[in-house]
Amino acid sequence: MDHELMTIRQMCDAFDVTPRTLRFYEAKELLTPIRQGQKRLYTRRDRGRLKLILRGKRFGFALEEMRQLLNMYDRGGQNAEQLKSTIAAAHERLSQMERQRDELTEAIDELRAQLGQGAELLAAFKPAAE
Repeated sequence: MDHELMTIRQMCDAFDVTPRTLRFYEAKELLTPIRQGQKRLYTRRDRGRLKLILRGKRFGFALEEMRQLLNMYDRGGQNAEQLKSTIAAAHERLSQMERQRDELTEAIDELRAQLGQGAELLAAFKPAAE
């Protein structure tokens, strides 16, 4: 057996994911472990792909978009094309995240102002029976 292979348990421990997560990514054709009966064995390639999948998930990429980018790498010799597509997708995602951040900052500032006005109104009330 190749010392580079990992069981599903080892993958779960190494990447802090559940077996269900790994099976889900397999069903979505993001991972392709070696099957020996019921046993799944993950290669170095699977580990690399999972690392990229988890990073893409953290950045908010859709699974289908990640699958397409990962599959471009599998074509062999087309790494430059994959890199160009990945960079373009990352730029777009970064722009989306920055817009979301700006909208969130604006909403936070507006809520702070509303809370300040509410506190001023509350302070203006005098106790009714003194």
